[in-house]
Amino acid sequence: VQLQASGGGLVQAGGSLRLSCAASGRTFSSYAMNWFRQASGKEREFVAGISWSGSTIVYANSVKGRFTISRDNAKNTVYLQMNSLKPEDTAVYLCARSSGHYPSTDYDSWGQGTQVTVSS
Repeated sequence: VQLQASGGGLVQAGGSLRLSCAASGRTFSSYAMNWFRQASGKEREFVAGISWSGSTIVYANSVKGRFTISRDNAKNTVYLQMNSLKPEDTAVYLCARSSGHYPSTDYDSWGQGTQVTVSS
């Protein structure tokens, strides 16, 4: 599967962005999908995950209440709505496919990243 992330950009603190991750192939709806981020000089960090049906969603504490993950299986796309952005949210955001139906620590496909920069 190929994953293509888009929607990043430059935004002021307090603003919003919506990221998209489009997947190729016919099995998108069978797998959980996830968003990660990696700031310059830091390790990759889990942001959010959503199960195959959307019934199970998990967030990192750092984004809970501000970010919303969703998916449209008909469009083979997972989204990350980011509100109340902070400068510390600045990072390259990547999407990844879980190896099963539910968010876990096993990922079998990664997309390229999209840069999000939040100015103060």
